[in-house]
Amino acid sequence: MAFAPLDPVLHNQLRLAVVSLLVGVESADFNYLLAHTGATRGNLSVQLNRLKAAGYINVKKTFRENYPNTSCSLTRKGLKAFETYVEVIKGYLDT
Repeated sequence: MAFAPLDPVLHNQLRLAVVSLLVGVESADFNYLLAHTGATRGNLSVQLNRLKAAGYINVKKTFRENYPNTSCSLTRKGLKAFETYVEVIKGYLDT
């Protein structure tokens, strides 16, 4: 029996954690994701860029009280990729 391939974008602990967090909210700012993933600022920034490049998240940069604010939200493509990833993982576990 052959196993279905795992999405290489989501098959990374931090990127999967970010997408998992975004599934449950309309959007989340950088500090929320930082606090809930335990990542470093630099690593989180790199992984957000990879998710954005894949079309899995939208990144909106604004200012809040004169401070930069980065907000992320899941795209339809990202939600579909996450749902597919979960189903494929279930297939691995059911064997």
